[in-house]
Amino acid sequence: MLSYDVLVEQAIQASVRGWDFSWLRGRVSGGDPSWAYTERALSLLPTAQRVLDLDTGGGEVLASLSPLPRATVAMEAWRPNIAIARERLRPLRVPVLGGSAEHIPVREATFDLVLNRHGALNAAEVARVLVPHGRLLTQQVGSRNGLDLNVALGAPPPTDPESWTLAVAVDRLRHCGLHVLDAREEMVEYVFHDIGAVVFQLRAVPWQVRDFDRDRYDRSLRALHERICSEGAFTARDHRFLIEAELPSRLLPSS
Repeated sequence: MLSYDVLVEQAIQASVRGWDFSWLRGRVSGGDPSWAYTERALSLLPTAQRVLDLDTGGGEVLASLSPLPRATVAMEAWRPNIAIARERLRPLRVPVLGGSAEHIPVREATFDLVLNRHGALNAAEVARVLVPHGRLLTQQVGSRNGLDLNVALGAPPPTDPESWTLAVAVDRLRHCGLHVLDAREEMVEYVFHDIGAVVFQLRAVPWQVRDFDRDRYDRSLRALHERICSEGAFTARDHRFLIEAELPSRLLPSS
């Protein structure tokens, strides 16, 4: 194994542009829940005409679902990713809107399928933009995600571990009138094989340890490096849940 300093420097120099985790290939393993989000999305696309991909990141996942319906739109909240997504999705003729989940910049009853993988989820906005019998498919990162890393580094948790769970999300969707068709939740092992992978992950997902800095956490990182060298790996747990929901027919006002 390379030295601590070399591994950390490699991770610091690695690009975290877009939502691309390919640098971690061979450095991590696991992290896949029992379901396959992309397969579920692909099964819904043939019957969809107007599709919205929320928080598309750099458009990586959406592009992997090609061919897409002609009226497919992507949306991204983080400004640096918008240009990346537009570049990737332009050949697929998919426009990319800037906007947040709190206010989706389209009129109501526009889409018959909303996709959302690891993006912010506002139940009221999803209900607003779906047509009657429109579907939502979302895979979410729960609030218990990666807490083993915070413990190992002596860092505070990023949020209340019970603030974003399957039960919370399902309750919000139902409150906004959606009918939940499928709901699953798992804690999935995610294995880091070197300290560089840990540092890259914390750079790419800065909300996990909000005050992360290699110098601030040098002592804890070195201790974790020694642990990985001794035990062969460090295992954290990813919190994932999947929901498929449908918006029933809107009730017509009484005359």
